[in-house]
Amino acid sequence: MDNGLSGYAVSQKGDATQKRRQWLTGTTRLAATVALLFGTWGGGVLVAEAAPPPGALLAKDQVLVRNNGAEVASLDPHKIEGVPESNVSRDLLEGLVITDPNGKMVPGVAERWENKDFRVWTFHLRKGARWSNGDPVTAQDFVYSWQRLADPATASPYASYLQYGHIVNIDDIIAGKKTPDTLGVKAVDDHTLEVTLSEAVPYFDKLPVYPAMSPVNRSAVEKFGEKWTQPEHWVGNGAYTLKNWVVNERLVLARNPHYWDNAHTTIEQVTYLPISSEVTDVNRYRSGEIDITYTNLPIELFQKMKQEIPDEVKVTPYLCSYYYEINNQRAPFTDVRVRQALRLGLDQAILTNKVKNQGDMPAYGFVPPYIDGLKASVPEWFTWPQEKRNAEAKRLLREAGYSPEKPLTLTLLYNTSDLHRKMAIAAASLWKQNIGVNVKLENQEWKTFLSTRHQGNYDLARAGWCADYNEPSSFLNSMLSDSSSNTSHYKSAAFDAFMVKSLQVTNDQARTAVYQQAETQLDRDAVTIPIFYYANTRLVKPYVGGLTGNDPLDNIHVKDLYILQH
Repeated sequence: MDNGLSGYAVSQKGDATQKRRQWLTGTTRLAATVALLFGTWGGGVLVAEAAPPPGALLAKDQVLVRNNGAEVASLDPHKIEGVPESNVSRDLLEGLVITDPNGKMVPGVAERWENKDFRVWTFHLRKGARWSNGDPVTAQDFVYSWQRLADPATASPYASYLQYGHIVNIDDIIAGKKTPDTLGVKAVDDHTLEVTLSEAVPYFDKLPVYPAMSPVNRSAVEKFGEKWTQPEHWVGNGAYTLKNWVVNERLVLARNPHYWDNAHTTIEQVTYLPISSEVTDVNRYRSGEIDITYTNLPIELFQKMKQEIPDEVKVTPYLCSYYYEINNQRAPFTDVRVRQALRLGLDQAILTNKVKNQGDMPAYGFVPPYIDGLKASVPEWFTWPQEKRNAEAKRLLREAGYSPEKPLTLTLLYNTSDLHRKMAIAAASLWKQNIGVNVKLENQEWKTFLSTRHQGNYDLARAGWCADYNEPSSFLNSMLSDSSSNTSHYKSAAFDAFMVKSLQVTNDQARTAVYQQAETQLDRDAVTIPIFYYANTRLVKPYVGGLTGNDPLDNIHVKDLYILQH
């Protein structure tokens, strides 16, 4: 859907912010933004091939260890919503379509597909697709799995994902008015899946990239219930199968001999570690225990690592936003003046370029401006000097009933992480210094943190949203009033109407304009407090091959990696 639309890149030189328009396209535009901010195209930027080059000397032991940043909340694709879970799920399960190492959409279980007027989509499944127990993967497996995802009894945090695709009857199924078997998906035969939509969705084939739309094995689920995700019961269709799972210690995956493309898989075993501390992550990497770190690096060590091991510091494009989520249904944050004041009172440039300082881009909105299909406009408040922003924030707080004698007091929630803690401390200090707001900090482990946000038991929370597919609706749909992903608890008929309109327009240019209207509505309502648009930063051992750095979704599949002799 990329039509050469403009992105807005910000480069930092000293304390001056220089803004320049980048008329680039696709991943090139995204990579250019990272290069401007990080100051390099080479060095630590990944340029490796996705397959072993001819004559490459591979290590005898093809074993990989990755840090995953947290203990996974679940391995059931219909129970997950976070990056750590998605990282593992991509290895254990495979959907209709996947992305290649360069971020290009390619066939997964479906070897080809076509559509009629973007409303009826037909996917033709490859006959060689197998479950890890040797049984064939069929169209009926996808029918069962998508019905299970939609079923209110499943209580999936991603049930609304099928609403984004506008599959027939999905709204009524989620509302409990119709049964899951009425979902607009059917198996024409064992290898033909037909999906009928209530609206024309030109990008529907991008949606199955996300793990929530992967198939689950009906026999395993029905026989073992919630315990089907245990290693002894696991049946998956991905390149790897579940070998061992010690909660809060490690997840071990082994190569799946029944995977349809097993002949091109090189890594025999991958271990995922749930280390939340960035410092511990780096220390264990440097001691040789970890081959690939998680995507957050320690604030205090980043510049030192750039000097000591520059070729192992990888900074790549990432379609992901870091922000503070405001509970829009809890007073006093129901008052837009309070939300606007909090947004104005933070200095995104200081938090991004001084506190974190790892090549990210100060943010002014929810959707990264370099995503395919968005022509972003910069809101006026973002161009103001901080002094003007502070003065306006204080005025808004006074109007809302706050003063130095009666200051606004709130709690900022974040998930356990050295980085998030230091960012929260800095944000609290800025709010106090700039506009007199008192901030208490609270941290929770990942699984509890997710639950707290869904339940609305917070004031403000650290949040990050990463694209499930490269299109603005991947971000914007999460803010729909009835979205199961809407943990800001934001409800706006005007915003919802823009998202309906985005599917009624007849061309990409008109859709781009509607997306910007929707983004402007989020800005007007001050739904979130944007901090930065991510650059993906991690450490990678020199002997790990296959990471190109060209996929802005960062959808790493271990089946595409390999270990060189070292």
